[in-house]
Amino acid sequence: MEIAKVDEKGRVVIPKRLRDKAEVKEGSYVKVKANGKNIIIEPLEPIANKYFGAFKIVKWPEDLDEFAVKVMRKWWTQKPT
Repeated sequence: MEIAKVDEKGRVVIPKRLRDKAEVKEGSYVKVKANGKNIIIEPLEPIANKYFGAFKIVKWPEDLDEFAVKVMRKWWTQKPT
């Protein structure tokens, strides 16, 4: 157990020892929920980890950003089925 102080904006710094133990790294997302008077913070696993290796990429696009924009435009202009 560790003790942390809540600042004026409601922020709490998770002590490094606990971050390391829970494998929470800078830029990670966590789920925060209240259970009565308890606040529970749970690390979220990146979606990419869930699907890592699920799809075989034959050839990556040269410009991934441009590819993503094209895919989103195509998706956005599709008529709902």
